[in-house]
Amino acid sequence: MSDRKIRVRFAPSPTGPLHIGGVRTALYNYLFAKKLGGDFILRIEDTDQGRYVEGAEDYIIQSLKWVGIEPNEGLGFGDGPHAPYRQSERKDTYRQYAEQLVKSGHAYYAFDTSEELETLRKKLETAKAPVTAYGSAVRMEMKNSLTLSADEVAAKLNSGEQYVIRIRISENEEVKVQDLIRGEVVFNTSLMDDKVLFKSDGMPTYHLANVADDYAMQITHVIRGEEWLSSAPLHVLLYRYLGWEDKMPQFAHLPLLLKPDGNGKLSKRDGDKLGFPVFPLEFKDPKTGEISSGYREKGYLPEAVINIIAFLGWNPGTEQEIYSLEELVQAFSMEHVHKAGAKFNFEKAKWFNEHYIKTASDERLANHILPLAKEKFGVTDLEFLKKVCALLKDRVSFVNDIVLANAFVFASPANFSPDAVKKLGVVNVAALSELADSIHSVSDFSATNIENSLKEFAETQQLKLGDLMKFTRLSIVGDLSGPGVPDLMVLLGKEETIKRVNQFLQTFK
Repeated sequence: MSDRKIRVRFAPSPTGPLHIGGVRTALYNYLFAKKLGGDFILRIEDTDQGRYVEGAEDYIIQSLKWVGIEPNEGLGFGDGPHAPYRQSERKDTYRQYAEQLVKSGHAYYAFDTSEELETLRKKLETAKAPVTAYGSAVRMEMKNSLTLSADEVAAKLNSGEQYVIRIRISENEEVKVQDLIRGEVVFNTSLMDDKVLFKSDGMPTYHLANVADDYAMQITHVIRGEEWLSSAPLHVLLYRYLGWEDKMPQFAHLPLLLKPDGNGKLSKRDGDKLGFPVFPLEFKDPKTGEISSGYREKGYLPEAVINIIAFLGWNPGTEQEIYSLEELVQAFSMEHVHKAGAKFNFEKAKWFNEHYIKTASDERLANHILPLAKEKFGVTDLEFLKKVCALLKDRVSFVNDIVLANAFVFASPANFSPDAVKKLGVVNVAALSELADSIHSVSDFSATNIENSLKEFAETQQLKLGDLMKFTRLSIVGDLSGPGVPDLMVLLGKEETIKRVNQFLQTFK
């Protein structure tokens, strides 16, 4: 293994939007490969055509591009020497391996109908068998090439009768899986069933296809989610039975992503309930029309998402929390990946995003919010939006909130907070009637000059400066929260500020 170039793959199925846990798996594969000078490959595992969802492939590709995890080769990223990278386009390569296993006695043809399989399942469940599926305990009672004569098997195959090829799992054998995260994990074959490897429609199942492709693509390390750990002994046996054991990759099974309370896997339902996305990009189901929210559309920056998911199951062992992708490559090691599941912390995710918004350039943020500002308020002036971002980016958790939570920047307040007006108390209409003229007289409309002018006005009109600031802020914002009043006035400009002051004053006349 040591003299082989490191090659890892991310191999999602196009059955819907890519879960953020899948993005984490892709990230860890990417970091591992880059750290060791290896290759990272994207392969689409679409052997289950019945669950294929239109648009899911492109969604996976666009998600990886958005977060900045770029494979060296793979679907959507350029062909390498092992193309194609879509399993449905490689199906002609799998039959030979299934037939090879049949010839060597490690697999067999099975002709059982769906009704017969259902009867078997119910029988095993009633008997409370340790394995309630087709396996060593029942295979000799079923309709397969182990119980039928060679002539009967040939006749069935020649007539086009439906069949599957199943792996033949030995009884009471120990299979040891060396895992880079968990150490040695031992499985007993008595608790394994004879999984289907190949179907008569010419399509392999995941188990055969992923092993065959990993071998063909010279994959050295399989880094995947913990949910695949139970399949690992089957894959080890396939490598052994196919004579590829010396080329078998090392395995690493990543910890689960858990709900915020730690009770179970993180799901879309959890995100909907608690108000955060579990997918990188928004996705519309082509069949149901259901829209799943995404981190991009919510207003997360991609580097924040990378930083968030990097810490869901890994820790560098230092106090540092903010990492660029390049820094993560240098810091990452499999030794610091945890075995236990990682709880998703929404507040921590917001904290990461706030940091990256604050440090982002005003131009980048302005370009991000431009479509939203145009949609909501018809604003297309990029220079103005850059000033908006400069003023507000320290005050938001999500980029979109620069627009959505600060409508007063783009339009005069449609109404004024009753509680804020109440806090304002009695308004000296006569004195404040001259505020517009005072603002108009400020020649150099800078924050410093505006602040000095407001102080002078308060003194001249015998007003408390705090009351004047409250009145001015309410005029501009419609409430008593927001950035500094002089800064807001500079952003809006002299004419717009005067218009809003007069508009608010009219409500007291």
